[in-house]
Amino acid sequence: MREDAPPIEMLLSLPPRAAGVFGAVAPHLSGWFGAADPPGARLGSGGGAAHLLAKAWQSSGACGFPEWLARSRKLIVQGGGQSRRLPAYAALGKPLLPLPALRGAVGQRLDQTLLDLQAPSYRRVLEQAPEGACALVASGDVILSFADALPPIPAADLVILGMGVGPETAQHFGVCFIRRDRPGELDFFLQKPSSERIRELAITHEFLIDSGMWLMSGRAAELLMLRSGWDAAAQDFGPAGPRAFELYASLGPSLGASPAVRDGEVAGLTSAVASLPEAEFYHLGTSRQLIESVWTLQNRSDRRSFLPAVTQHPDQITQNAHIRAALHRTRNHTLWIENACVGAGWRLAHDHVVTGVPDNDWSLALPAGACLDVALVEGGLMCVRPYGIDDAFRGAAGDERTLWMGRPVAAWFAARGIDMTQAGVDPASDLQRAPLFPALPPGEIDEGLVTWMVAQSPDPCDPAAARWLSARRLSAADIAETADLAADAALRDCRRRQTARALHENRDASVFLHLDLHAAAALFVQEPPEESPPPADPLLAASEHMWRSEVLRRRGDDAGAESSERAAFESLRRAVLEEAHAAPADPVLSVQADQIVWARAPVRLDLAGGWTDTPPYCLRHGGRVVNVAVDLNGQPPIQVFLRPCERPHVVVRSIDLGVESRIETYEQLDTFAQPGSEFALAKAALALCGFLPTYDATGGQPTLERRLRAFGAGIEMSLLAAVPQGSGLGTSSILGATLLGGLADFCGLAWDRQTISRRTLALEQMLTTGGGWQDQVGGIMRGVKLIQTEPGLDQTVTLRWLPEHCLSGPEASRSVLLYYTGLTRLAKNILQEIVRGMFLNEASRLAIIREIGRNADRAADAIQRGSLPDLAAAVRRSWRLNRDLDPGTNPPGVQRILDQCGDDLAAAKLLGAGGGGYLLLFARDEDAGLRIRRTLTAGPPNERARFVGMSVSATGLEVTRS
Repeated sequence: MREDAPPIEMLLSLPPRAAGVFGAVAPHLSGWFGAADPPGARLGSGGGAAHLLAKAWQSSGACGFPEWLARSRKLIVQGGGQSRRLPAYAALGKPLLPLPALRGAVGQRLDQTLLDLQAPSYRRVLEQAPEGACALVASGDVILSFADALPPIPAADLVILGMGVGPETAQHFGVCFIRRDRPGELDFFLQKPSSERIRELAITHEFLIDSGMWLMSGRAAELLMLRSGWDAAAQDFGPAGPRAFELYASLGPSLGASPAVRDGEVAGLTSAVASLPEAEFYHLGTSRQLIESVWTLQNRSDRRSFLPAVTQHPDQITQNAHIRAALHRTRNHTLWIENACVGAGWRLAHDHVVTGVPDNDWSLALPAGACLDVALVEGGLMCVRPYGIDDAFRGAAGDERTLWMGRPVAAWFAARGIDMTQAGVDPASDLQRAPLFPALPPGEIDEGLVTWMVAQSPDPCDPAAARWLSARRLSAADIAETADLAADAALRDCRRRQTARALHENRDASVFLHLDLHAAAALFVQEPPEESPPPADPLLAASEHMWRSEVLRRRGDDAGAESSERAAFESLRRAVLEEAHAAPADPVLSVQADQIVWARAPVRLDLAGGWTDTPPYCLRHGGRVVNVAVDLNGQPPIQVFLRPCERPHVVVRSIDLGVESRIETYEQLDTFAQPGSEFALAKAALALCGFLPTYDATGGQPTLERRLRAFGAGIEMSLLAAVPQGSGLGTSSILGATLLGGLADFCGLAWDRQTISRRTLALEQMLTTGGGWQDQVGGIMRGVKLIQTEPGLDQTVTLRWLPEHCLSGPEASRSVLLYYTGLTRLAKNILQEIVRGMFLNEASRLAIIREIGRNADRAADAIQRGSLPDLAAAVRRSWRLNRDLDPGTNPPGVQRILDQCGDDLAAAKLLGAGGGGYLLLFARDEDAGLRIRRTLTAGPPNERARFVGMSVSATGLEVTRS
C-alpha cells in the first residue's frame, strides 16, 4: 500500500548571518535546512532556489542529484534578500522575523517567526499536489490563508497558485490570465500590468494574481537548475558558481498557451493555474506593511473558534518589550515595538518601529515617522540605526530623491552643519552602503546621541555631532553582514521569559493560556511560577493545571506533575458533567411488571475525522467526523435487556463475559471511577439516570433500596457486546449509549438521541476514561454521515446524511473488507497522552488534528460523489494522520498483515484510537479484494484473526418493549 503523499523536505534561503546561526536563532525550526546565497552573490528568486536545492542535496550525502530530487517533495521558502525596506530584520531575514502570538489563534509560540505562520499553508498545498509534483517555491515575506477545502490542483509541469483581486490591486503583482472558455489553463502571464490593461483583457480572460507559490514537476525543476548554470552531467554549477535568474519575472512571461515572451525551452513545459479559495494575502515586505498586516491579523476573528470575538485592537504591536511610557490609543498609532525598552521618559508620536533598544531611562522624543533600531554587532558593540518608516535604502546618497528618515540625505547633513564627503559618505554611493550608523560600546549610547540623530532641527553645536563623526560607523549593509545574531537571540530569550511571566500573571485577560503551553513551559523551568488560584473557566483551568504539570515534569518533580495533571482532567470532567448536574434525572418506572425493554445498536467504523470529537479539542474548536453504523454478520452487536424485579436491588449480567454483579447500596453503585470496578459502565449509566443522589432531581433517598422502592421496582440488566474488547469499533461508548437509551425508555426520561449522545460523553468522564462523541453518535445514528459540532460546552451534533453506495453496493462488498486482527490495544493511555497535548495547545498535535478535520470533509465529498477511489484516498490519509499523531497506532503485528496484502491494497486503517482490533481494508478493485481475502484466510496472523461480514445499519439505536 503506497502512502497518500511523498515526504516533504523543507528548505529555507536566508541571509548569510542568519544561515550561519540558524539553530541558535530559531531552535524550534530544527526540521528545516537553511542556507544563504554565495558571498556577494545576488542570485534572484530562481538562482537562489537552484543554489538552495544544490546545497541541500550536498548536505544530504545522497548518491545523485536526480535521485535526491525525486525521493521527496521540496518546500522552498525564499528569504535571502537584503530587506532594504524592513531594515530592522535584514540580518535575520524575513522568514525569521519574530511575530507576536495572535489573539484569535490557539497554539502559537512566544518565539514564533513569520515562517511558523507561513509553513502550514505551504505544506497543505504541497501535500495535496498531484502526482509528479516535485517542489513548491514560495515567498518568504507573506502570510497566505485560504479555505480548509482546496480544489483539485491540476497536473502540469508548472502550476501557479493564484488569488482573485481587483485590477487596482492586481497591477502591483504578476498576473495570470485564463481564457474564459478554458478554465484552469494559463493563457499568458504579465508582470505588473497596468489596471487599464487588466480591465481590457478581463473582457475575454479571467485574471488571478500570482501568490508567489509555484508548483514544479521534475522537468520544471531541471529547467530551473539549467537556467541557473547547473551542469547536469557534472552535477555542479562549475567554477563560476550559480547564475542570477529571476524565476517570477523571467520565467513567468514565457509560460502559457499564448506566452508574452517566446522561449523554446519553456514551451516544452505544461503550465496551469489553480485558484486559492477564500484566499487572504498579508504582505510583510516593508516596515509599514509589517505593522498593517499584523494589526489586521490581530483583529481577525475565527467564527469557529471558542475564543470570544476580538475587540478592535489599536495598531500598536508590541512583543518582548518593556514599555513604561504611556501609549495613547489614537495618537500613538502604527507602532511596532519589539525586543526593546521604551522608558517612562519617552514621548512617542506615530509611525514608529522600535527594535533592539537596551534597558534605559532616557528622556527621548521620537518625531512622527522616525524608527529606531539598536543592533548588536561583532565586537560586543551596539549600532544605533535611526531611519524613516518608509525609507527604501536605495539610490545614491547625494541624490535629492534618496530619502533617509523621510527627507533627502543631504538635508540631514545640512541641518547638522556636516559635509557629507568629509564625513566619509560618498554622494555617489548607494545609501545601503553609506556609513551612517555609529557602533559604540553599550554604555556610550545615550539619549543625547539618539535625539541629535532623529531631530528635525538639531543644535549645530551639540556635542553629539563630534561623537558621531569620531565613532566607527557602519552602513545598513555592514550591519546585516556583522550582526551578532546569537547574542541577539540570547537577549530575546531573556526578555521572552519576562514577557511570559507577565502574560501568565495576567492570564485571565492575556493570550497566555491559548499559547502552545508545551513550548511555554520551557520558559519557566529555571524559575517556576508561584501557586495561584486557577481561572474560573474550567477549560482554561484545565490548561493551567496541565501547563503546571509540564513545568513540574521538566523540573523532575514527577509527583507534583501527576497531581497537577489529575487536576486538569478533573477540571475537564466538571465542564463536561455540567449539563448532567444542571438537569438531573427523575426516573419513574414506565413498563409493566412482565415487560422487557430491548435496546440494540450497531457499531461504528470511523473513516475520517476521529480525534476532532474529543474534549477538550471539540469544546474549543468543534469537531468533524465521517463514520458509518454497521451491523456485524447480520446483527446489531451491542444489546441491552432491562426488566423490573420485585426485590429493590440492581442485578447486572454480562452475557458475553458470563459474569454477574448485585448492587444494593449507594456505596456499591458509586465505584464506577475506581480502577478495575466491575460493571463500571452500567453503574455510571444508572447514576446518570438518577439512581445516585448527585444526579437525582428529587435529591435522592437515604439508601439505594429506598430509591428503588420510590422508583417502583428493582432492575435486572443483561448486557451483550458481541465484539472483542479493544476492537476499535467504539464498543464501550456505544454500549454506554445503548444502556442510557434503554434506561431512558425504562425510566420514562424521554431522552432523545442528542441527549443520549451528550450524556454518554458525560458518562465517559465519570469513568475517567475520557473519549469523544463520535463513537456513540456513530452507533446510535443510522447509516453513513458527516457529524459536526460547534465550539462550546454544548456538543449537540449536526448530521449530514451521506449516500451509502460506496460502502454497501456490490462493488463495495467485494473490495471494502473488515478484518479482525486478533490484536488488542486499549485506548485509554493513548487517549490520555493525546488529550494532554490538547490541553497544552501543543502546536504540532493541533496542526495534525486540524488536518484530520479537513480530511473528514474530503471523505464526505468523496462519498457524496460516489467515488470509491477518492474515499480510499481519504481513509489512507486518515491512517497516515493517526500515525503522525501517535506512532504506536501501527504496531508491528498490524504492519505484517498489511505487508501480506501487498499492492492489492489501496488503503487501510485501524479503527478507533487503539493499535489493534478491527482493520478496514480497501482493495484496489474487486479482484484484488478476492486475493486479499484468500491470502489472509490462508495465512492468518493468529488463531483469532478473521474476516467479519458487515452491512450498513439502516436503524442505528433501536429500543423496543416486549
